[in-house]
Amino acid sequence: MAVASNSVRLLSQVVAKIHSSNFEKRVVGVSCNGRNLKQNAVSGVQAMVQVGLEGKSKVLDGTLEFDVVSEKELREKGFLGLRKTKLVCTIGPASCSLEDLEKLALGGMNIARLNMCHNTREWHRDVIRSIKKLNEENGFCVSIMIDTEGFQILVVDHHGAPSSVKAEEDSVWLFTAEKLDGSRPFTVQVNYAGFSEGINVGDELVIDSGMACFEVIEKIGNDLRCRCSDPGLFLPRARISFWREGKLVERNHELPTLSKKDWENIEFGISEGIDFVAMSFVNDADSIRLLKEYISAKSSRSIRVLAKIERWECLQKLEEIVEISDGVMVGRGDLGVEIPLEKIPTVQEQIVYVCRQLNKPVIVAAQLLESMVEYPTPTRAEVADVSEALRQCVDALMLSSESAIGLYGHKALSVLTMASNRMELWSRAENQQAFLNLRQLGVSLPDRIAEQICNSAAEIANNLAVDAIFVYTKHGRMASFLSRNRPNPPIFAFTNNESTRKALNLQWGVTPLLIDLSDDMEANISATISLIKSRGLLKEGDTVLVVSDMTPTLSAPVVFQSIQVKTIGDT
Repeated sequence: MAVASNSVRLLSQVVAKIHSSNFEKRVVGVSCNGRNLKQNAVSGVQAMVQVGLEGKSKVLDGTLEFDVVSEKELREKGFLGLRKTKLVCTIGPASCSLEDLEKLALGGMNIARLNMCHNTREWHRDVIRSIKKLNEENGFCVSIMIDTEGFQILVVDHHGAPSSVKAEEDSVWLFTAEKLDGSRPFTVQVNYAGFSEGINVGDELVIDSGMACFEVIEKIGNDLRCRCSDPGLFLPRARISFWREGKLVERNHELPTLSKKDWENIEFGISEGIDFVAMSFVNDADSIRLLKEYISAKSSRSIRVLAKIERWECLQKLEEIVEISDGVMVGRGDLGVEIPLEKIPTVQEQIVYVCRQLNKPVIVAAQLLESMVEYPTPTRAEVADVSEALRQCVDALMLSSESAIGLYGHKALSVLTMASNRMELWSRAENQQAFLNLRQLGVSLPDRIAEQICNSAAEIANNLAVDAIFVYTKHGRMASFLSRNRPNPPIFAFTNNESTRKALNLQWGVTPLLIDLSDDMEANISATISLIKSRGLLKEGDTVLVVSDMTPTLSAPVVFQSIQVKTIGDT
């Protein structure tokens, strides 16, 4: 069998990699008998590479929860046609009805994001329960993320003016933290009393990434009198920043990353069973660690914490922040306030690279298709921007205003879907996949073996052109290692943990499936292959690479890590 002979040659690469990683003293031997290749490691670890034919097998009792959108896409396009880049949609007034949520789910939304800056908790509760209802009744697998507001200097009132205010060139405005009664033309109230500390006459006050700009012409106590130098529109809750000689004014307000309202919103999210918390305006790794410890103490479910990279300070501590987090969101809108605009593309690429090296999923967000808030088609520049993020192999793309308040949210989602499919096809056809010299992350022997197995499995899958990769995992670790390698075949992750399933929704190329798993790995493999065959999704001659990583139990004390290549036989 051709598959067997190719895998025999590739086994030497697997063994060589294990030996090159200082495993020589732990590996006791490798035997090869044609169709079965086995390698055993002592100290409670078993690693195996096996090639064989999956023939007739009994369909074991059990159910397989397969996302209906992925299943439909698989039937229509085949294994290599499955979209690998994940899509996040921000839910707002334009997309919060049950009907609109269903349209987004059918259109490929993997994660629904709720920005806690806006709307009431009752509104958010209704949306969360609508999504869960769709998951349960319609067979979707949409994860739920909440965004914390974070502490920032914001416009809170225009004192009698309409909700949106146009600042005309050379008009003079007073910015104050004082609460004033009645209508006060050309007066803007901000939310922080110390907002003017360290600000000098001549500094530039910037509203929302440059929507309007002002020059500070006078300091009156804690207030600032400013002249509009670049006219534009600004809204309540617009963010304020200060610049001096082309650089952001660095100030330490000693403000907490999470406000009292944020902690209340996180408590609310835990009670509603969310899957992700995206932490806004992260200052350092300690704030992420504190939040993870709090969630771990409060929640019986595993809730992942994402760091939003939106501040200049984050870039100075990027690796330590990425390492402690469960994933990252590149908040390009707010980040563009903190660094010069021309640096955003290279900074984005740097963040994506660090996340890939540290095996953390990364979302590129903000203004991807901003014109589609008002228009039914994107600009060519926006499509090019999206394609560049896809070329960098980001795990996910996110719609913000486009889906929250835009007129064409569903069309914007379809643009991301089409762009993802096209760029992934081009990458595969032109062999443009971003192969990296990935750093070793594992410390213990089992972790290093698992990492090497996944690196080798991805290489074997590409070289043998298998149809799919099956991985069995309780906590998602090996599925994430496989995803990190960005293999050509899709990754189907079988787990018996609902939290793991929802977390894997953010991993590039991974389709998570919920199923009961036993301690008998061969029974798990046989059962899942039989269940998928019974749905008509596997046919005779299909080749599947199987990777397993099952945590030891009392009944099965050995960690079982293996690579198997199975050719599906006639049932």
